[in-house]
Amino acid sequence: MEEEILASIDKKLDAMVRLLARGCVEGKNKTEAILTLGSLGLAPNLIAEIVDTTLATVSARLSEVRRKGKTQTKQVKKVESDE
Repeated sequence: MEEEILASIDKKLDAMVRLLARGCVEGKNKTEAILTLGSLGLAPNLIAEIVDTTLATVSARLSEVRRKGKTQTKQVKKVESDE
């Protein structure tokens, strides 16, 4: 009985997360939506489902952002060390 209640709560929470996530990205293009949902900590497979794209596309976009972030961090550190 307790497991059934927990499963029901889990299902309802999952539906709420999906609805809220879709509301957060309404009007954004796919790349912006992917980045927004990724920054909120959603799993790539859930992002792909919400944005209606493939897992490979989501993974590629998130990877690009991480690479750019690392590059920018290195550039800032270099500028700071040059000063």
